[in-house]
Amino acid sequence: MRTLRPRPLVLLGAVALLATAACAPEDDTGGGAAAASSSASTCSPATMTTRTPGKFTVGTDDPVYEPWFVDNKPDSGQGFESAVAYAVATKLGYGKDAVVWTRVTFNNAIAPGVKPYDVDINEFSITEDRKKAVDFSSPYYDVTQAVIALKSSKIAGAKSLSDLRVAKLGAQVGSTSYRAITEVVKPAAQPAVFNTNDDAKTALQNGQIDGLVVDLPTAFYMTSAEIDNSLIIGQLPQPSGAPEQFGLVLDKGSRLTACVSQAVDALRSDGTLANLQKQWLAQVAGAPELK
Repeated sequence: MRTLRPRPLVLLGAVALLATAACAPEDDTGGGAAAASSSASTCSPATMTTRTPGKFTVGTDDPVYEPWFVDNKPDSGQGFESAVAYAVATKLGYGKDAVVWTRVTFNNAIAPGVKPYDVDINEFSITEDRKKAVDFSSPYYDVTQAVIALKSSKIAGAKSLSDLRVAKLGAQVGSTSYRAITEVVKPAAQPAVFNTNDDAKTALQNGQIDGLVVDLPTAFYMTSAEIDNSLIIGQLPQPSGAPEQFGLVLDKGSRLTACVSQAVDALRSDGTLANLQKQWLAQVAGAPELK
């Protein structure tokens, strides 16, 4: 996923994600405001208070990567998260020409304060700590973290978490991938932290780290299309025993949270999210869970 010149996504086969979907989180809506009831009549461009009347502004990082976006063009509708954003907008009554994209860095998107977007989509895991600063929609994707390494790495043959504890692992700063390292693997060496997955990928290729932790679809893409002679070591158990899920980010206390959650719930119920997963995300078969 993290590359300066993303290449077209190569699907790896039939998707097994649906068979392993996680249970709903304790707070299905991701943010307290989303729990409020909201009828379809109150969730339309005529009644919703967006940053620009009649427009739906969506934030994401720059650059963004496959399989979530294609060719760093979020407005193309290509890639899982781009497609999800447009599907949410459509459910809310916004045509494609009414969707406006803005670029916001990963950390700034979840920092306290007024946001330059109506929603932001950028593989944000719903966590209690983040909910203190922002709202989340209902989850649109259930995810696990995975460890990748070069085939020449000392952990290439790792079969368990204990085999990883001697490794120097790395992850993007502020990510759930980093939390998975510290809470689940608990390596002896301090994990390396990187501003982007591009930086982390370079460190892996240069031998500065033994393994890199990323979400599973990204792990499949990196090992199949970006990093030569690399492999997926395996999936990590969920940090703190809770299922990890991605949600759209909104301003804390946003009037839009309930409507956006309602749209996501409808997309899950009518099968749209499942279909988009089949179209854009690689299968999880062949990535054993490490214990």
